[in-house]
Formats: sequence, structure tokens, C-alpha cells
Amino acid sequence: MVTGALAVVLACSLSGYAQEQDGSAGASTQSDTRTPYQKRMDEERQAAGGAPADSKAGSAAKKGDSAKPGKEAKVKEPKEEKEKKGEYTGPMTVVELPPTPMLDEEGRQRLDPDGKPMFNPPVRQLRDSKGHPMFSASGKPLMQTADNLGYDEHGKKIVVKKEKPVKTVSLSIVHGTMTVDGMIGKAALNYDIQNLHYIYLYVPGIGTTIVSNATFPGAKEQPNAFDDKTLTVKVEDHLLQINSDTRLLGSKPESAFVAVDRLFVVHSKFPVVGYGDLRVAPYAWPGAKQDHVEQGVVKAPPLPENLRPAMLLEPCPSGQMRMTAAGMTPAQAATQPCVPIQSATPSASATSPAGANSLK
Repeated sequence: MVTGALAVVLACSLSGYAQEQDGSAGASTQSDTRTPYQKRMDEERQAAGGAPADSKAGSAAKKGDSAKPGKEAKVKEPKEEKEKKGEYTGPMTVVELPPTPMLDEEGRQRLDPDGKPMFNPPVRQLRDSKGHPMFSASGKPLMQTADNLGYDEHGKKIVVKKEKPVKTVSLSIVHGTMTVDGMIGKAALNYDIQNLHYIYLYVPGIGTTIVSNATFPGAKEQPNAFDDKTLTVKVEDHLLQINSDTRLLGSKPESAFVAVDRLFVVHSKFPVVGYGDLRVAPYAWPGAKQDHVEQGVVKAPPLPENLRPAMLLEPCPSGQMRMTAAGMTPAQAATQPCVPIQSATPSASATSPAGANSLK
């Protein structure tokens, strides 16, 4: 009996020793997985009286063992954002109006030099200094104006750009004539072009010639075409020329840039002159001004009434006539009333010669 009890005690002690060896081996295995940095940090924590850092393998178990029963770990919940006083809560979408047609002085839509319609830039809603859309007291969106563009989405002030005035070139043709190969094709040309872009010269059989003082696509330069009071353009073997009583451009000769459109036809048997802003068809053909009255020229005085032409009146009825007097003009005689012929002619006794009754 004693021998059996000793055997049981010895077996239990051996099994406990084996479990301690397994635990120490596991611990050593776990410690071996730590990096040198982690080992150094664990040593510093142990020296300070703290627990060493848990390894990846046994971190969950140790945390569970170290946690004291009855006390739960405190989890910090994110604080709710408090709404600030006066914070913008309105819409962020900016209203934008569609582009509108760009009109000229006569109310027609403007075209660019290539003949495409021109539009004004779109008008957007104003933004305040914080980039928020602006509304009126009634809730309607406030739109940008030419002098007030507001702010951008970042709250930066939009500065109104001052456009430099475009340099314009004026041209006047006074009592001008257009000649084709030396023959007059158009006379009494009077044009007052405030801003010269293109001059159109149409000649049947040649086409439309586009002339400008500045270069444009498809044009060829002709030196000294603008010379004082004359514009001379060569189109193949033909010579087109405009003469004016006044100087066309500057005092020095200038080049002209010329292009020919042979497909565009004007329904006219005679040459046509015009000007406009387009370099492609359809072209603008404004009418020439009427000859203005020169200063110093005085109108002739009106004719006297007795020399003015008068319409012939209807003839007098039968047995009537109009009395005329010596020195009376036909116009004055036409205004005389019709009178009976018997009362107007002298009696027969007054006109018969003396002694006519004695012969009877």
C-alpha cells in the first residue's frame, strides 16, 4: 500500500514538473517572437514597476487576466459637434442664367468675323465673402452686374477687369467713284466708316473682293494699295479702284490685304460697294449716304407767281370764253373765269362802217 501511494505522488510531481516546463517553454517561445526594441521596452517597464508589453500571441489572454472583474474599460465617445451661432445652412448651388445674344445698334445679333453668332457671357449668382450664394429679402437670388461680380467659392473678391478700348480706324469716302479697268462702274459713293474692318467690292464676272487694312486668313498683301485719296486693288488681270475727294487713311501709303470670293453673287448687273464686320458670306451691304449740301451754297429764290408753271384748266363750256388782256401770261390767263361770248364781243352797229344803212 505504501509503495502504491509513493508511486501516485511521484507521478503527480512528475506531471506538474512537465506542465511547468511546457509553460516556461511557451513563455520562452513567446518572448523569442519579440523584437529587440520590444524587449528593451519591456525591461524598462519592469524596472519602472509596470507590466511588460504583451506579445501578439498572448496579448488577448493577458489582457483578459489583468482586467479586474467589475470594472469595464472606459471608451471615449466622440463629442457631438455643436452648431455655431449664425452658421450658413442655405443652398450652395449657384444660379446661372443662360447666355443672351449680343445685339448691335440696330437690334440684330452680332456675328464674329467668321459669321458665327456672338453671345454675352452667362450671368451668375453673387457670392458673399464666405463663398455662400446671396439672396434678397424675398428669397430671390442676387445676380452679378457689370460693376459687382461678388466673391468666388473661396471667398476671394472678383476684380472687374477693365477692358482697354479697341483701337479703331475710320475711313470716309466723299463723292467717290469706283472704276473697273478704268471705266466708271459706280458713282456718288459716300461712306462714313467709324471702325474699318472690311470693304466689299462686287463686280459681275469677277466676284466679291474683300479688302482690309489688317491681315486676315486667306488674304494676300498688296503694298501701297491705300494711297492718299485712292484705293487700288488688283484681281488677276483686272484693276479695281476707288477715288474720293478726301484722304482715305493716313498721309503715307499703306498696304491692303485682299481676298476674292467668286462664289458669292449679288443680284446686280452693276458693281456694288459695301463694308462690314464679316469676312465670309453673307456680307453686309449698307447703302451710301445722300450727297450732303456743301456749306456756302445758297438755294435759288422761288420763281414769281406769274412765271410758275400752271396746269391747263378744262376748256370753257360752249358759248363761253376767258377774257385776256394785253401783257397777260398764259398762266394768268388760265386763271380767268369763263364769260358768255355775246357779252364779251362788241355789238354789230358799233363795228359796222359809217353810211352802211344809207346804201340799203
